[in-house]
This record gives sequence, structure tokens and C-alpha cells, in this order.
Amino acid sequence: MESATAVAALSALAQEHRLQVFRLLVQAGPEGVPAGRIAERLKIAPPTLSFHLAQLRHAGLVQARRDGRSLIYAANYESMNGLMEFLTDNCCSGSASSCRVPLCDPQSSTVVRRRARRAAGN
Repeated sequence: MESATAVAALSALAQEHRLQVFRLLVQAGPEGVPAGRIAERLKIAPPTLSFHLAQLRHAGLVQARRDGRSLIYAANYESMNGLMEFLTDNCCSGSASSCRVPLCDPQSSTVVRRRARRAAGN
């Protein structure tokens, strides 16, 4: 991940409502959550929520898909994991054997260690 991309993602998350939305979407998993339900659960007015979702999408942290008349939003786990790797790239002075930074793998609902992922060739 490039520094500019990381700055954009961190800037998007540096606001209370956007952070709440992102955390809700991460918890929801790849199926995502309709915009209306996000607004209800977090008690955010729909126009305000639309603004925050646009900021998260622009930063690459959230994806949207249409389902009939609804927009379903989901966390972009690849981008989230890329940000985590960027932030921890030099963890423990670059000694991967002593770092234990978990990465989220929503497909299998398990935590994948960066070291194991690299060993698998991904």
C-alpha cells in the first residue's frame, strides 16, 4: 500500500461516525448491511450517513452493491488488511517471526497471520 492510500484511509476513519460505520460493516461480514439498517442501528440521519459512506468508499474501505432498490454496503477486507500490513510492516524491527499481527479473513471467519499468508504464496 502506498503512503497516500494509507493517509486517505486513516483520514476517513478519523471521524466518529465513519469509524462506527466501518466497525459495524467489518462485524457484519462480506454480506454487508443495507444503508437503511446502518442508519437505524447507529442512529445517523440518512443524508449524513450517505456523506460518511461516500467518504469511506472514496478511501477504498467500503464497497457497495445494489440489491433491488437498496444499496448494500460491506467492508473492503483486502483494503483493511492492506492498511494493517502497511501500519505494521516494520513491526518488531522487521522480524516477522516475532510479530503476531492478525489479518481478517472474512471468507472463513478465521484470523490469518501475515506470516502464514506469505508462506502460502498469497
